[in-house]
Amino acid sequence: MVRIGGAGGFLGDSQTAAPQLLASGPLDYLILDYLAEATMSLLARAQKKRPEGGYARDFTDWVWKDNLHALKAKGVKVVTNAGGLNPHACRARMQALAAEAGLSFRIAVIEGDDLRGRLPAGGVPAEMFTGAVPPDPGRVLSANAYFGAKPIADALAAGAEVVITGRVVDSALALGPLVHEFGWGWDDYDRLAMGSLCGHVLECGAQATGGLFTDWEEVPDWAHIGYPIAECRIDGSFIVTKPEGSGGLCTAATVAEQILYEVGDPQAYALPDVICDFSHVRAEDCGSHRVRVTGARGRPPSGAYKVCLTYADGWRLIAPMPVVGRDAARKAERQARAVIERVEELLRARNLGPFRAVRIEPLGAETTYGAHARTADTREVVCRIGVEHEDEAALEVFQREFDSPTTSMSVGTTGWFGARSAPGPVVRVFSYLMPRDQAPAMVDLDGQASVSALQPVGPSQTPARLPSGGEVVVEDGEVRRVPLIELAWARSGDKGDAFNIGVIARRAEFLPYIRAALTEDAVGAFFAHEFEGAATPTVTRYEVPGLNALNFHLTEALGGGQMASLRLDALAKGKAQQLLDFEVTVPATLHVRVTDQRVG
Repeated sequence: MVRIGGAGGFLGDSQTAAPQLLASGPLDYLILDYLAEATMSLLARAQKKRPEGGYARDFTDWVWKDNLHALKAKGVKVVTNAGGLNPHACRARMQALAAEAGLSFRIAVIEGDDLRGRLPAGGVPAEMFTGAVPPDPGRVLSANAYFGAKPIADALAAGAEVVITGRVVDSALALGPLVHEFGWGWDDYDRLAMGSLCGHVLECGAQATGGLFTDWEEVPDWAHIGYPIAECRIDGSFIVTKPEGSGGLCTAATVAEQILYEVGDPQAYALPDVICDFSHVRAEDCGSHRVRVTGARGRPPSGAYKVCLTYADGWRLIAPMPVVGRDAARKAERQARAVIERVEELLRARNLGPFRAVRIEPLGAETTYGAHARTADTREVVCRIGVEHEDEAALEVFQREFDSPTTSMSVGTTGWFGARSAPGPVVRVFSYLMPRDQAPAMVDLDGQASVSALQPVGPSQTPARLPSGGEVVVEDGEVRRVPLIELAWARSGDKGDAFNIGVIARRAEFLPYIRAALTEDAVGAFFAHEFEGAATPTVTRYEVPGLNALNFHLTEALGGGQMASLRLDALAKGKAQQLLDFEVTVPATLHVRVTDQRVG
């Protein structure tokens, strides 16, 4: 058995995770994931200011520094992508901190993913999802190939105690150690798929152990939530658990939600080492806070790396404006529009064009729900106003004028007595595919660098899309309409300008009623407000029979996504919560009381 602890899911995760896992008992590896697409652009901007930066200081100066002695004493190996855009500087900082503590570690660096300065001379291809033309090279902030698990496995085989990577697929942080420990072949695709699924479950930290869970009231002790541990076996199966006595919740439902998080087509989850089919994965309770996961299948990979560019595309500013009293939302919106009108007149006087995008969201009035909002008459809102412009000078005009309504417009405007919001760059993501041999991965250990040889790629066949598993349309007899939350759990997440919602039936017999109600057209209509400005939006429903689930993928639905979006929920964290209010028709005799169905 190999035990892997997931100690971090993003740049900003809790510093309590690593010491909790290290104190929990036997542990072989600690993995930490820091690199979302937006994070790459933040690291690029940091490195521009400080060339010795560009890596995750949260890791080196908190996780690493505070746990050096425990890691050495317990012999726990660390694999993390904290290297970001400067893994060598990350290693140097780690070695200096270890030396101060009287310790030393063999730390390997994986490099070669950073393509800045190495983009194709003839230009990069069109964007792989939208067909958009590439950005001007002068605006590129970061450009990274997504490496797989092989260079990590190679580094561990060479004797590394710590592996620091740049951009790798998140799941590779777990797959690399598993291939190394179990000796799996690179053509053993089913086991590679299971190892990748293990990494996918661990990569977001406590999201697998009760974080963001639909039935949040059933999750105890958020302050001390347990971070996940995967107990992995040579056949690829693994058990997800958490440290004894910690808070949180680890059940088949919490793990199933994480399995579907940020997944498009469950039959074709494409990674550099394997294309995974998660459609028949099973998550089964096998003890208190213990969930056994099985059933992933794999196919040969494409032979290409995904490359992600982030680039600057103008400027944006998002500022808050509180308003209280009767008709607070209507007052706030009128006031916000008046400010925009005034500022655009000032811009014309300065020979500057109008804002290219404006977003007004009275928070508290359920603006993100579109036509489904229920609290338009709230008496207290914070109006969130976002604007975009090509010229930073235009945002300075907006910044200076923003507070003026406090004494001249809406009654109940309280002002925001804090630092003024500052302009920041609009950062967009551009993805394309490139042959793997154009970006060789290098393993640097003990001053020796070597190329990580590419694993062979066999022919791959795309399986037929799973048919609908059947539905039940209730037409006769006594019926009632119940919110989806009484029938299902759900989790949503973003990928660029798209998001997914995994809907998992609380009981298998509920799924036909859910399927009948949640058609692609019905879900598209429910989220119609999210497609504002979209050219060719799509809604696709996928079957996930292993989890008694459906997975919905909605494209062009986040206003550009992440740092390119002015929307409040640009990461799609709340979309599943909204869909759980969708009403489903069921027979009156069907027992769906939430108190009886929730896990606890």
